[in-house]
Amino acid sequence: MSTEPLFRRVPPMHALAAFEAAARLGGFAPAADELCVTPSAVSHRIRQLEAQLDQRLFERNATGVCLTTAGRMYLARVSEAFVALARHSAARGEGRVRLRVSAPPTFARQLLMPRLPAFMRSRDDLDLEVHVANPVNGAVAEPADVAICWSTGKDLSGIAHCLFDDVLGPLAAPAFVAEQGLQRAEDLAGAPLLRSPLLPWTPWFQAAGLSVPEPARGAVFNDLGMLLEAASAGLGVAMCTRRLAAAWLDSGRLAPITALTAPSPSRYFVTCVHADAARPEVADFIDWLRDSFAA
Repeated sequence: MSTEPLFRRVPPMHALAAFEAAARLGGFAPAADELCVTPSAVSHRIRQLEAQLDQRLFERNATGVCLTTAGRMYLARVSEAFVALARHSAARGEGRVRLRVSAPPTFARQLLMPRLPAFMRSRDDLDLEVHVANPVNGAVAEPADVAICWSTGKDLSGIAHCLFDDVLGPLAAPAFVAEQGLQRAEDLAGAPLLRSPLLPWTPWFQAAGLSVPEPARGAVFNDLGMLLEAASAGLGVAMCTRRLAAAWLDSGRLAPITALTAPSPSRYFVTCVHADAARPEVADFIDWLRDSFAA
């Protein structure tokens, strides 16, 4: 019995699709139209399949192509496999809708997950997938129908809606505040300041009337949740938005240094491409998310 993995013995799907389409439609040109490729691409894929099978599947002549006996026999097997796959997919997906959402990790944990049960109760036909996106560059390992982005809004394309405005200010663990004697904005000049590419200190410095440059030293975190955890552990002072930090503030793990805040230069947006905006599950999710934060 062969020990070679089965997937290595199965011809490429694009070659099988080209063969089935050419056989069903009676030529390479109509198959190319259906598959949105060129006739030469269809021809190449079928030659690749013939080489792997070591069998000629089509007779080629001046008027076109026709199946060989081996081709007709192989077509029956391929069609049977395609029908089985289609039935299996239909059985698994019948009546179900899949929605793929990407979100930065801290937003997903702190703001999205507590709200999701309400949405899922209204859409019991939905299979939801939530993927984590890198909060710095928005990179996500999986494709998404709806993306929640942390952005100034200038770099977004497609459909984009701001979920809410927020203010930011310096936060630290209460014990750290007492230890460092932090009471006024000016006291931060000599304190350990935590940094993140997601939220600069400069907007708050300007609101406080401080002529202080952006910190060039100190620990850096590319996720706001990690930034807040570091501050709550007493590593330093974090600059963060009030709404995202609500769980840390409500639990007493963090406290504002002063009541002074500044508008956040970045906000959370819910986005999708124009082609997906009319899909009911996409529109429902975006409308629900906007209403949820508006409330």
